[in-house]
Amino acid sequence: MNKVGLWLVATLISISGAVFGQGAKNICISEVLTNNTASIQDEYGRQNAWIELANTSFSTYNVRGMYFTTDRSVLDKKMSVSERIKRMSLIPDGESRTKMAARSHLVLFANSNPAEGKLHLTLNVPMSEPVWIALYNGNAVELIDSVTVPALAANQSYAKVNGKWIVMAQENVTPGIENTIEANESKVAKFKREDPHGFAMAIMAMGIVFFCLALLWIFFTLFGMLMRHLETAKKVANTQPIKPITKTVEKTIEVAHTTGNILQSGLKMKGKDMEIYMAVIGMALRQYEDDVHDVESGVITIRPKDTDWDDEYSQMTHLHDPFRPLDPKAPHIPTTPELH
Repeated sequence: MNKVGLWLVATLISISGAVFGQGAKNICISEVLTNNTASIQDEYGRQNAWIELANTSFSTYNVRGMYFTTDRSVLDKKMSVSERIKRMSLIPDGESRTKMAARSHLVLFANSNPAEGKLHLTLNVPMSEPVWIALYNGNAVELIDSVTVPALAANQSYAKVNGKWIVMAQENVTPGIENTIEANESKVAKFKREDPHGFAMAIMAMGIVFFCLALLWIFFTLFGMLMRHLETAKKVANTQPIKPITKTVEKTIEVAHTTGNILQSGLKMKGKDMEIYMAVIGMALRQYEDDVHDVESGVITIRPKDTDWDDEYSQMTHLHDPFRPLDPKAPHIPTTPELH
């Protein structure tokens, strides 16, 4: 009987431990504000850096006894528990608000002293520098959640919205409630919030300028190539007449059309009178060879021909016998003396 009782107790302890561990996993860091000059105040009217926890489950969980730290040395698994605790800040007991209801949020103040309030931590959070913040379970060994917060401007927060960490502008900071972005937020305001230093704006502007320059370069390159081809075509047209080429093409199309009609007729006849079709095709090709000529260059060549128009013998007739023929090869006719 005693053995059965001990077994039941051990089982209950293991189950409760599993449930407790599972409940801790539902607690997460949801928002951090490091440089507080106009955000919420503590009980004494002071404005300290603050960390917001969220209970993502539908059951209540008490976060007392859990630890915060900004010291990455605790990531060393060989470090002892006592050494870990020295580098951590404990969430104190005795405050009813640490018992977080389902889907609720809890804000704790950093850079403070628990003697000033149950929600005050000794955790050291720098104002304008990146900082790593981790939440550990009560055993100081199990890491529950962590986030690396970038350097933030005054009253900006680093919040988890729909599973994504973003920088929230001062007007969108939501301590103690669900992190949301106003629906009426303009695109300009959203762009400023997501790009507070203007790096994205500078890259976008430079990208647009270079893109436009690339388009202009492509346009003028293609335009120049087109103009060069047109100039070359004009030169060819001026040196090589186009009409003979046009006639050649027209004649080639005519012969090809005639040949195609003949072949189609032959196919319809199923091969009958094949010799006749072959003869007709041969005649068409012969006609093509006779009618289509080479493209003439358009240059007229004039060959000289001697016409003897400037021959001295034929032009100066008064120095010769009028009855003697001009042609030296013609027979000579003697003259008859005149009778008196």
